[in-house]
Amino acid sequence: MRLRAILLALATAAALALHAPPAHAASATATFVKVSDWGSGFEGKVTVTNGTTTALPTWNVQFDLPSGYSISSAWDAVMAGNGQHYTFTPPSWAGALAPGASVSFGFTGGPGGLPGITGCTLNGAPCAGDDTPQPGVPGAPGTVTATATATAITLTWGASSGTVTGYRVYEGGAVKAAVTGTTATIGGLAACQTHTYTVKAYNDQGESTGRDVTATTTGCTGSPSDLPKHFLTGYWHNFVNPAAELRLSAVPDEYDLIAVAFGEATVSPGEVTFAVDGELAAALGGYTDAQFKADVQALKQRGKKVILSVGGEAGRVQVADAAAADRFAGSVYAIMQSYGFDGVDIDLENGLNATYMAQALRSLHAKAGDDLIITMAPQTIDMQTTGMEYFKLALSIKDILTVVHTQYYNSGAMLGCDQSQAYPQGSVDFITALACIQLENGLRPDQVALGLPAGAGAAGGGVVAPSVVNQALDCLAQRTSCGSFVPPRAYPDIRGAMTWSINWDASNNWSFSKTVKPHLQGMP
Repeated sequence: MRLRAILLALATAAALALHAPPAHAASATATFVKVSDWGSGFEGKVTVTNGTTTALPTWNVQFDLPSGYSISSAWDAVMAGNGQHYTFTPPSWAGALAPGASVSFGFTGGPGGLPGITGCTLNGAPCAGDDTPQPGVPGAPGTVTATATATAITLTWGASSGTVTGYRVYEGGAVKAAVTGTTATIGGLAACQTHTYTVKAYNDQGESTGRDVTATTTGCTGSPSDLPKHFLTGYWHNFVNPAAELRLSAVPDEYDLIAVAFGEATVSPGEVTFAVDGELAAALGGYTDAQFKADVQALKQRGKKVILSVGGEAGRVQVADAAAADRFAGSVYAIMQSYGFDGVDIDLENGLNATYMAQALRSLHAKAGDDLIITMAPQTIDMQTTGMEYFKLALSIKDILTVVHTQYYNSGAMLGCDQSQAYPQGSVDFITALACIQLENGLRPDQVALGLPAGAGAAGGGVVAPSVVNQALDCLAQRTSCGSFVPPRAYPDIRGAMTWSINWDASNNWSFSKTVKPHLQGMP
C-alpha cells in the first residue's frame, strides 16, 4: 500500500507539472502594501525587487491613487505628483540594485481607508513583473497619438490585448470620455490650452495600465512661426560693466532671439524710453542710434528676432493702474516702430502688478498684431507658485505669451515641483525641479525656457557649465541625463535656453552659445 501511494503521488505530481502554466522569465517587480491606517490617514510601502540576473541601474515606480486621496510625504525616494498620479525615483545616494536585491520606500497620505493603488508600473512595465496583464484584465493600449483644433483634441491608440469592454480617457482622476473603439474626441476646450490624458482599457475584471499623451489646442498667437522649435536667447548690454562691450552687429549666429537690455522708466508711471547709452557709445568709439537701428535691421535680415527688455535689477518701470498700462503699451509700441524691435521682454525685478501688466500687454498686442513676441524673465522666487504675480501674469496672457525664461541663478536653494527638498542652485536638479513647477502648473512646454549665466562674472551664484544646461534640457525633454530628480513626464517641446548675457558669453570665449546652441539644434 505504501509503495502504491508513493507511485500515485509521483504520477499526480507529474500530471500537475505537465499541466502547470509556463513560468515567466525573471524580472523586476514592485509590491505595494498598506502598512497602517488610522482613519484620517495611511502609511504605504513599496518594495522594488530585482529578480533578474543583472544589476538594475535605476528604477521608476508610478501609480495612481483613487480620487480624493493624496500623498503628503515620502522617504527613501524622490516623489513627484500630478493630480492622482505619483512618480517615485531613487534618492541621490542610491546605487544600482543588485540581482536578487530589494529596496523599499514609504509614504504617508490621507484620508484613511485607502483601498489600494492602480496602474502601477516599474520602469514602464507592470509592477507585477512582466508585460502579461493580470488574469482577465486587458493589456495596456498601444501608443496614443493626438491631433488638435482650437476647441477639441482627438486621441487615437492601438487596441489592447485580451477581452476589452471599452476604453476610458482620464485627465487626472476625471473620466473625460468612455468609448468602445480606439479613438475619442474631447471637445469644449479653450484655444491654446495644454492637456495630458491617460487611456486605459477595461472589462468586468478591471482596468489596464494606462498610456499617456500630451497635446495643445491650436489658436496660440504668442510664438512666431519663424522662431525655431528650440531656440537660444541672449541679453545684449546697453550699458558698460566688466563684461565685453559689443555693437549689436557683433552678436554671433548662435543666438536666435536678442533681448536689448534695458528700456527705462520716465517720470510718468508706465512710460518707457530707450536710446543707445552714452557711456557705451563712448566705450565703442562712437555708436549712434542710427547705427544701432541699422544693426537691428541687419540682425533681422540674418533671420534673428530683436526685442526690448524692460526693467532689470535697477529698473523702476511701474504699471499699477489703467493709465500706466496705456502709457506702457503706447510708449513701447512707439519704440518698436522707431527701432524695429519685434517685441518686449518683461524683466521687472522690483515689483509687478499682474492685472495691469496683462492689460498693458494685451493693448500692445492689439497694436502690434499676432507676430508680437512677449517674453518674461522672472526670478526663481517669482515662479514658485501660481499665486505669485509673475506666474499669474504668465497664465493670464498664455494665449499671446511666447516664452518664460526664468533666471535659475542668484537665488540659493529652492523647492522644486516635487516639494520634497530644497535643491541647491548650480545643479541639474535645481534647474529641472524648478522648471517642472511651470510645466506642471499651466504653461505649455513650448513656453518654458531655461535661463542661466553665461559664465564666470555673470552672476553671484548658480553659474553652471554649459554642458549642465544641455543635461537639464535632455532631462526635461526625454527624462534622460537627469540627476536625482526625474520629472513626472517628458516635455519634448521644451523651448530652449536663455543666457545672461551675450556680453558675458563674449568674455568667456563664447563657451555658452557654442555649447548650448548646437545641442538645441540636435533636439527632436
